[in-house]
Amino acid sequence: MSRARTVLDRIVREVDASGFRAHGLHVLAGEGTAEHRWTADVREDVHSITKGLCVLATGIAADAGLIDVDTPVIDLLPSIRAGAGVEAVTLRHLLSMSSGVDLPWSETEMADWPDLAMEFLGRPAPERAFQYSNASTYTAMAVLSTRVGDAGDFIDDRILAPLGIHATRWERCPNGRILAGGGLALRTQELARIGQLIRDRGVWRERRIVSAHWVDAMHEDWVPAGSSPGYERYALAGWDGPGAGWRLHGAHGQLLIFAGDAVVTLTAADHFGADAMALFVMDLLAA
Repeated sequence: MSRARTVLDRIVREVDASGFRAHGLHVLAGEGTAEHRWTADVREDVHSITKGLCVLATGIAADAGLIDVDTPVIDLLPSIRAGAGVEAVTLRHLLSMSSGVDLPWSETEMADWPDLAMEFLGRPAPERAFQYSNASTYTAMAVLSTRVGDAGDFIDDRILAPLGIHATRWERCPNGRILAGGGLALRTQELARIGQLIRDRGVWRERRIVSAHWVDAMHEDWVPAGSSPGYERYALAGWDGPGAGWRLHGAHGQLLIFAGDAVVTLTAADHFGADAMALFVMDLLAA
């Protein structure tokens, strides 16, 4: 039995025993793969895992010399009325949630202001500090769009299409921009392809999609984020742990878990069970 199948069987047993409401599971270990489903194979919102796609897209644009992630964003959006301290905020700060701008998530944030990006950048940022906020990634993609055109189209063309993922649809705000911090529906196996691209440091089937250092930055350029296990450090879209690996983590249990040469992809509808499942998978991969 392959290592991928062994890992998958252990996770399936844990899901069934724990009651975690999983939809689909894909395991990549070395060159081996294994899959299992509990529900119909349909596309579903992968929520905050899209933040990883936004980082990869920014890296592709930086590789092409279209943008500099360490340039203050006000240089890229000269017409904004920046809040105090925002003149020092860069695209890297936006993608790592470390700008210091205070604008927490709300269900209505996309419609509460005429332009969420302008609202975000118009607030003060007295110091660089972490706050997890979909508005930060949304604003980052508004900035990126000034250099690459529509950010959703750029991600589709430069990342998803090369992976064989087609006919996707981004959820958009009233201004037509992608939500960026969520709002993209994918099948479990499609999400697993993104996981493989990341595991292989930006290469897909011998074709380089993005430079390796951008992938590395997703789980190396840590900023302090809090004290809860698995939420202590955040990089460019990646959470450290729980355990020896790292993960991209979307609401309701959408998980890409990385440890060594293994990637475990889970789609689910279980927000509160996801942390325990992520820890189980990390411990399993470390065994």
